[in-house]
Amino acid sequence: MLRTASIRLEATPQQSAALHALRSAYADACNLLVSVVRAHRVALHQRAYTMLRQNTPLGAQMCCNAIFSVCKAYRAQKALGRIKSDAPVPNIRFDRASVHFDQRTYTLKGETVSLNTLCSRIAVPMRLGEHQRQILKSGQAKEAELLVRKKRWDFNLVVESSDKEPVASGPGVGVDVGENTLAAPSTGKVFGGGKLRDKRDRYLALRRRLQSNGSQSAKQKLRQVSGKEARRSHHINHETSKAIVEEAKRLGVAKIVMEDLTHIRERIKAGKRVRARLHRWAFRQLQTFVEDKAKAAGIAVEDVEPAYTSQTCSCCGGLGQRVKHRFVCGHCGFRAHSDVNASRNLARIGGTAVPSRAVVHTPDVGSADNHVCASQ
Repeated sequence: MLRTASIRLEATPQQSAALHALRSAYADACNLLVSVVRAHRVALHQRAYTMLRQNTPLGAQMCCNAIFSVCKAYRAQKALGRIKSDAPVPNIRFDRASVHFDQRTYTLKGETVSLNTLCSRIAVPMRLGEHQRQILKSGQAKEAELLVRKKRWDFNLVVESSDKEPVASGPGVGVDVGENTLAAPSTGKVFGGGKLRDKRDRYLALRRRLQSNGSQSAKQKLRQVSGKEARRSHHINHETSKAIVEEAKRLGVAKIVMEDLTHIRERIKAGKRVRARLHRWAFRQLQTFVEDKAKAAGIAVEDVEPAYTSQTCSCCGGLGQRVKHRFVCGHCGFRAHSDVNASRNLARIGGTAVPSRAVVHTPDVGSADNHVCASQ
């Protein structure tokens, strides 16, 4: 299992200058490699290593790391479908590139990290919190990325730890994610997303007003609010995922089942306003946080096809009617929150669902072929 500790570095002005010089040279080396990648799709190391050593001030291992960063960037572009076999390789700029460090170019010494620079190694103090200390103690340090944010240096260190013993047996729980309802586990608890959506709409309106103004003060305000919406969404998704996994641990859950929403934005045909709203919906971030926390607790995670889970009755399996947050089955009379009903269908698809907390009999609609079901 891989976890990342984001560590703030207490660099002196001289050390910060050395890191800035390294970052600039590293970005220049990556940009030099782009032309080689576009001309030759394979054997990048053999074609580019000598060129980097002759044309950049980077050391031998940093040249290898630059080649790694460029290859990683193009692999990501290919995975996104932006590189076609019958089309020219697109150009990528590394103007704000982070610096990749492997175990040959950095060394941890207590609460200090020794980093390779253009001239020599420098020892930079690390500002460690309790969370970072726990991650560092959990396993073996691997690769890292050095980046600068608002004149402050962060060292994102990946730590590999052994996987926790998986839960041998237990029920499964489904988790339905949405824009209005942030998450709805099949256990019955609903995490509302109305407040977060309202904040997103307010930030969008603010950005539009500032962009249409175009003045210098408006541009300064845009920089001030930059990233604030993303940080708020990131924090709420962390809190929600933690609550979901804690509830799963309390119930002895062995598996969490979620929707496979790959390419959902491309599949949905809607107007500009709806598309803009969907692009600001961080559903995948929430699912990733749930997956990471569940694996750390030994709980398996499965993604399933969510087709018709919102329209199918989790009690009798018939098609019902969904109106906003209300689901009503015309066959058995079952009524439930529409997202909770969908999450129970996900749990059914993925395995055994968590048993209900209380049995509530729903009314029989009187049809001879209908049957009374208990609310889960």
